[in-house]
Amino acid sequence: MKKTLQGTTTLHNGIEMPYFGLGVYKVEEGQQTEETVQAALNIGYRLIDTAALYENEEGVGKAIRESGIPRKDIFVTTKVWNSDQGYDSTLKAFETSFNKLGLDYIDLYLIHWPVVAKYKDTWKALERLYEEGAVRAIGVSNFQPHHLEDLMNTANEKPTVNQVECHPLLTQAEVKEICWKHDIKVEAWSPIARGRVLEHPVLVKLAEKHQKSPAQIILRWHLQQDVIIIPKSVNEKRLKENADIFDFELTAEDMTQIDGLNKNERFGADPDNFDF
Repeated sequence: MKKTLQGTTTLHNGIEMPYFGLGVYKVEEGQQTEETVQAALNIGYRLIDTAALYENEEGVGKAIRESGIPRKDIFVTTKVWNSDQGYDSTLKAFETSFNKLGLDYIDLYLIHWPVVAKYKDTWKALERLYEEGAVRAIGVSNFQPHHLEDLMNTANEKPTVNQVECHPLLTQAEVKEICWKHDIKVEAWSPIARGRVLEHPVLVKLAEKHQKSPAQIILRWHLQQDVIIIPKSVNEKRLKENADIFDFELTAEDMTQIDGLNKNERFGADPDNFDF
């Protein structure tokens, strides 16, 4: 079983991606982003997930450049926003993100949401960036099974990753099934449901059993399903707590109990009913 904070999973194109990292959604650009990313890197995080929408790519890039850690040891993800989708506009959006980050390459570039009638052209732009070596891997975010099937009907490259809202109240069984069938890694955003399940009796009881916090129980549950996780925090103590999940293991019974909490309940937007 995965035993270290810096462990990786292998994407289907052979690239190694850390299975644990930091998401920076709603982290303020400038000092807060720089200090948060620096703290995470100092703790041992090696995956940083940003997006054009987050408006903090500059701070992420600066913290990485100033960290003293070799670029090859840090995995950076960013995403193209909905209003920039389409072939030419995606290439322009990538150029903007690339310049803001100030890095020699991007490790993973994602389509942020499946904008109907545009995501196929957007994907063609991502394929070009991948072929040119500007990005090491390409993927999608918030794609439902029907979006994935539609995309793969015409794609030259299949996505390496599908990043979706996923937590005990939204276990995403169907998404996981199609992704695993096609060797696409599942990555969870909002992995602890924005803190809204931490007082659930099942999780509290498991936390007591393993002498961990409910958040740590949830994060461990994700990892044991081979799901990549990017919990967000700007608090250094919480950053350390989130990362302290490699010294215990949930039993099969524990995992089943957490699976049983599913209500297909979203706290973010529904990809099929999103105002693009």
